[in-house]
Amino acid sequence: MREHWKKVQSDEQLRKELTPLQYEVTRNNATEPPFRNEFWNHTEEGIYVDIISGEPLFSSLDKYDAGCGWPSFTKPLRRMEIAEKLDTSHGMRRIEVRAKTSDSHLGHVFDDGPGPDGARYCINSAALRFVPKSKLIEEGYGEFLSLFE
Repeated sequence: MREHWKKVQSDEQLRKELTPLQYEVTRNNATEPPFRNEFWNHTEEGIYVDIISGEPLFSSLDKYDAGCGWPSFTKPLRRMEIAEKLDTSHGMRRIEVRAKTSDSHLGHVFDDGPGPDGARYCINSAALRFVPKSKLIEEGYGEFLSLFE
């Protein structure tokens, strides 16, 4: 783990550092409201990182408007940081997406996306922090700058 990435904190510490919504989404598998979240229509270039661990998760280059009201991506930056598991809650069969390092609930992946493998990663803004292209080096994510050149 890199120095600038946080070590995953205790539950008590997370309750202090995260907003109530961020905590409920990441720790208790909640879902934020569609169209009323920070990144659903965000278009700035940069990367989206795990709000808890700081691990890079998604790029703005893979983000698109799926019309669902949540940030949607065609693929993760690093598939090794994403865990997928069957979710049968709410009487549905879905594939939940979790961040491996922090074990945070991120959202769900569906097979109706525009990319070559058809994936649509529908992710809660509350589980993410955005790092703009202009701050990638400053915040220790310089290796991703080449994506935007």
